[in-house]
Amino acid sequence: MELRVDVQLQPTVVEEDLKALHARLEHSGLLEHGTAIIKTHAPHLIFRHREADGEHYVYVEDTARGVLAGYTVFNRLVKVNRQLDRFVRAPHSKYATAYQRRGIATAVYEWALAQGFCLISGARLSPGANALWQSLANRHRLEHVDIRNKRIHCLGAQIYRQTEESHQTRMLLLGEGGDVDTWTSTAARSGP
Repeated sequence: MELRVDVQLQPTVVEEDLKALHARLEHSGLLEHGTAIIKTHAPHLIFRHREADGEHYVYVEDTARGVLAGYTVFNRLVKVNRQLDRFVRAPHSKYATAYQRRGIATAVYEWALAQGFCLISGARLSPGANALWQSLANRHRLEHVDIRNKRIHCLGAQIYRQTEESHQTRMLLLGEGGDVDTWTSTAARSGP
């Protein structure tokens, strides 16, 4: 399934953004003193995690080259109510071209899913993000949801093409310990 796969950022813009962010993080001391290291098997890459206001940031630093390879932020969803806000996040990532297709974003998303987060896709995806979601769906339960009026309605694993094209339709990956029945009942009980 492909939702709206139509986002494509220019590599030079992404690399400039990452360079500027890396400079700000280093200057503030946040990378060294405000993050926890996530253990991985990636040589020369350090995965650094921080939480701020309920949002989770994972920065991937290439120590051999002294650059920020990329990052993923797991945003809170303003479109959902407080009960769902505890465990639902919308991931957004930027990785430099040299670090794409190397399993880095997969490792970051797998970390979040292992923490029990349920991940909801954005309304629009890049081709790389769509491929990542499809790959994760091979190992994690993927459902489709509809987001309206601060409520999330489960649509099921398979949906019609017309529903797929709606901007309210998103993909949902269930995190560790998550199951469809619990998700559906929590979503149904919650109000704005």
